[in-house]
Amino acid sequence: MEAARLYGILDGGYVAEDLMMEVAEALLKGGVGVLQLRAKGCDRKGVQRLLEDVAPGIVPMCREYGVPFIVNDFPEVAVAVGADGVHIGQDDGSLAQVRSVVGDRMIVGRSTHSPGQARAALDEGFDYIGFGPLFPTPTKKGRPGIGLENVAGVQQQVGSRIPVFCIGGIKPDNLELVLASGARRVVIVSALLQADDISASTRAVVSRLS
Repeated sequence: MEAARLYGILDGGYVAEDLMMEVAEALLKGGVGVLQLRAKGCDRKGVQRLLEDVAPGIVPMCREYGVPFIVNDFPEVAVAVGADGVHIGQDDGSLAQVRSVVGDRMIVGRSTHSPGQARAALDEGFDYIGFGPLFPTPTKKGRPGIGLENVAGVQQQVGSRIPVFCIGGIKPDNLELVLASGARRVVIVSALLQADDISASTRAVVSRLS
C-alpha cells in the first residue's frame, strides 16, 4: 500500500461481469497500485456470487503484478475468496469487529469524509483511508463533494502515518488541481473504466502521479 499512488476500482456499476477479467488486466497493465472489486447495491449474496465468478481469475492476476486485491464492504467475502484486504465505510462497524472476521494480517481500509473521521481512522488503527468525495460523483448519489480545502491538512496529519487516497469525481482533467491541493494518492473510477484505452489512460495517470 505504501508504494501505491493510483487505486483502481473494478466497479460492477460500470463493468459488465463478462468483461471484468479483461478490464482488471487492463488496469493492472496500466499500473494501478491497488485493485478493489466493488458491487454497489448488491447484498452479500450478490457480492458473493460475483466474487465466486470473477475472483478466482483476478486474485492470481493481482499476485502476478504484485498488487493488493481488496473487496469492498464484506469482510466475510474477502476471507472466502482469499483477498488481501477489505474496505469498509463509516457505517460498516469498527475495526475490531472487522478484525474478528479477517484476522490481523489482512489490509483494512476505511472511507472518511472529514478531517475528524480521517484522524479517528488513524487512531483506531486502519491501514489506509479513502478521503472524499472531493467532487460530486455518480457513485455517491446524494453526497455533496467536500472540496479540496482539507486535503493538505489530512495529508500532513494522517498521510504521514498511513496512505491517504483522495477519492470522488477525480478525473485526468482535474488531477493537477487535486495534486496542487496536497494529495499524493488518488482513486479514479469512471474516467478509467469508461476510457477507450483503459491501460493507456491508467498509465498516463500513473505517470503524472509519479
